Amino acid sequence: MSKYAAPLKDMRFALYDVLGVEALFARLPGGDSATRDLVDAVLDEAARFTGQVLAPLNQTGDQEGCHFEAGQVRTPKGFKEAYAQFAEGGWNALTAPEAYGGQHMPETVGAVVKEMIDSANLSWGNYPLLSHGATEALKQHGEEWQREVFLAPIIAGRWTGTMCLTEPHCGTDLGLLKTKAEPAADGTFRVTGTKIFITAGEHDFTDNIVHLVLARLPDAPPGTKGISLFIVPKFKVARDGTQGERNSLACGSIEHKMGIKASATCVMNFDGAEGYLIGQPNKGLTAMFTMMNTARIAVGYQGLGLIERAYQNALAYARDRLQMRALSGPKAPQKPADPLIVHPDIRRMLLTQKAFAEGGRVLGYYAATLVDVIERSADPAERQRADELLGFITPIVKAMLTEAAQECTYNALQVFGGHGYIAEWGMEQLARDARITTIYEGTTQIQALDLLGRKILQLQGAGLRHFVEEISAFCHAQQANGEVVEFIKPLAELTQEWIGLTQEIGKKAMTEPEEMGAAAVDYLFYAGYITLAYFWARSVAAADASSHPDDFKQAKRHTARFYYSRILPRTRAHLTAIRAGADSLMAMPDALFG
Repeated sequence: MSKYAAPLKDMRFALYDVLGVEALFARLPGGDSATRDLVDAVLDEAARFTGQVLAPLNQTGDQEGCHFEAGQVRTPKGFKEAYAQFAEGGWNALTAPEAYGGQHMPETVGAVVKEMIDSANLSWGNYPLLSHGATEALKQHGEEWQREVFLAPIIAGRWTGTMCLTEPHCGTDLGLLKTKAEPAADGTFRVTGTKIFITAGEHDFTDNIVHLVLARLPDAPPGTKGISLFIVPKFKVARDGTQGERNSLACGSIEHKMGIKASATCVMNFDGAEGYLIGQPNKGLTAMFTMMNTARIAVGYQGLGLIERAYQNALAYARDRLQMRALSGPKAPQKPADPLIVHPDIRRMLLTQKAFAEGGRVLGYYAATLVDVIERSADPAERQRADELLGFITPIVKAMLTEAAQECTYNALQVFGGHGYIAEWGMEQLARDARITTIYEGTTQIQALDLLGRKILQLQGAGLRHFVEEISAFCHAQQANGEVVEFIKPLAELTQEWIGLTQEIGKKAMTEPEEMGAAAVDYLFYAGYITLAYFWARSVAAADASSHPDDFKQAKRHTARFYYSRILPRTRAHLTAIRAGADSLMAMPDALFG
């Protein structure tokens, strides 16, 4: 069985030393209550809960899976009880608004807790995941009575939320959706249609489930301009908060999946179910994107969580397992063979995991600090800058951390060899669980199109400009620092190349639109590797300036050197592919594919 213990030392290093959240929280309105002592206490308790309650259920939950009978879903043994502890501990309320029963802690603190949950038990973590997104959508787009009636029980953990977008015939292209919403005389709506792939659409954790459903009004224009968003609870809820009879909706089946088997993925059938409109008619996509963008960052944390757990177990195994002798001579002559960790390619796989876990951690938490600035800063210009930066960084967080999870869980399984392929050690589960993270909440390809097509070309790259300015300012400030100079020069050069390459793609796309689509995925990886290089350079500088022991500082430096010499050069292959253009992809007639 794989094990997990929250890496609190590195989490705190990322928060306090690299990102300086103490000073950030202190200056943001309402953030000064999140003192270091309080945050540390929260993280300690989260580490205990995830390590002692959630982690032991990970493998048993995968083996048992969910049970479906007559429209009811029963979760694996121990899952419901763990959720009861989670709700009783106030974890649902951690970052939620105080006005509705929340604790209003910074989102950055919530991000650290989210990483722990996903490392400990990714399937279990999917149940409360979308409650956070529903909270954000209602908070930003709901009417006050809707917030009062629906937010309080969700925040208290008595109810959970879902996001109902996908239909059998439409996934990414939501303009094709067919679910209908007919207005009723009492001001409610009757929602009819089928939604698929609905995470936690039905379960046994709570008394009610609040579905946020995209549907079309009778007079809606075609395409995405005619989509509205509705609150459709499992049990009807009156405007005064009174829970009534069962609504006319039901789970038709649950999916049998490659991974996350303990997470109920449901087909939801709505048959004239009673619901309430959120926001303005035909403006539902704006509210849904609030949920979706929250979920995309959250899925990035899922990738990060899987990387960390894979690394912890692969490292422990590599230190313990004896296999052959080191090429340079015995390293453990008193033993019949040397431990795996002495072999160069085992080290390559371990260092790859370590580099993505620790660099990705700073990247993920950085995104969360931007959310805190957007929500709390009193300076409109600062909020706008953070919002543009967050829009730019979100597809990188989502895609890079989940794609890295594929690579790192593969590497962890490979370190275990044949033992990794069998279920006993838990590595094959991590690899299976990781696979969905590059798909749901927008595939890697969708993230790439969002980054290059929308955030850069359509919006004139405002977020990219801010980020490049930030990197350039860091490089300038550190250029005389002998401890980090080896990282500054290549980072500065790549940043300038990045600007030129972006302009190059933009010019090509003006005359040949397919060039954008052909370049998008390679561009995302190219941008992602440079982004992680920046956070690794910051990590080395922060470690050097900190009071951490010398072995901690040396570990950061060695890992950064590995990243710069072994992973960052991948940008060369992506650059070459981008400049190859669209011709080799688009020239062959469809019929010649066979």
